[in-house]
Amino acid sequence: MTYLLEGKLLEACSCGGPCPCWVGDDPDGGSCDSMLAYHYDRGRINGIDVSDLTLAFVVHIPGNVLAGNWKVAAYVDSKATQEQKQAILAAHTGQLGGPLADLAQLVGEVVGVYDTPIQFNLAEGKGTIRIGEVAYAEMQPYTDSQGRPTKLVDTVFSTIPGSPAYVGKASTLKADLPQHGMSWEFSGRNAILGEFRLEG
Repeated sequence: MTYLLEGKLLEACSCGGPCPCWVGDDPDGGSCDSMLAYHYDRGRINGIDVSDLTLAFVVHIPGNVLAGNWKVAAYVDSKATQEQKQAILAAHTGQLGGPLADLAQLVGEVVGVYDTPIQFNLAEGKGTIRIGEVAYAEMQPYTDSQGRPTKLVDTVFSTIPGSPAYVGKASTLKADLPQHGMSWEFSGRNAILGEFRLEG
């Protein structure tokens, strides 16, 4: 085993909710603009402790999510040491195998890797993520009549393989990366919240 990561995911995108990408359909409007962040409550990669760090992405998906060719800007928590940063990137770029390698195969272009302060908050079912000065999202899950979060399981695509996801809505999603042609602002669109355990 080269990594074991446990933590929380926040994801928001331009699709209406629930997101069609998770069931293999084309994104609303034909393409998808999104951001997602993995916060490690506990984690080790090749023996390196990465607990309490966050990795975030701003992503443009030009068509069906499973067709790949994603354009990605990656943001590593500025609290990470160089050793931690290298370990996190090795895992998420697929070099260490496992479920993260399956996701990495969908990326066609990484336009930049940045060290950035990341604020990740998930409390009482609601989440906010701020990636430095470039992106922000605020979201909450859908619930049933008893207030329990609505779960999405056994889907053809997942950013947290093997874990249930809580589908929701983002009241705000903003990104401002004009240098990479990735600037947008949406309200009332898809959001995903979840807890993960990734092992590879």
